[in-house]
Amino acid sequence: MLYADERGVARIYQMSLAGGVWKMWRESSGFSQRMTGTVSSDGNTSTCHGELSRDGSHWEQALDVTYTRKH
Repeated sequence: MLYADERGVARIYQMSLAGGVWKMWRESSGFSQRMTGTVSSDGNTSTCHGELSRDGSHWEQALDVTYTRKH
């Protein structure tokens, strides 16, 4: 996945989706990120937990988000 924003930041993330678990991550010197999301059984909601690491070893909470499909 390619991420870009109005600040001019652009990042490439790896992604996987298997068994109702969505993962997204990027490993980068000085600022790595990872997110794990669980997709609900009806497929309408994904609850995600994101973390970041500045040294590649210690991880801290960065962002929790819930995505809901709008009908």
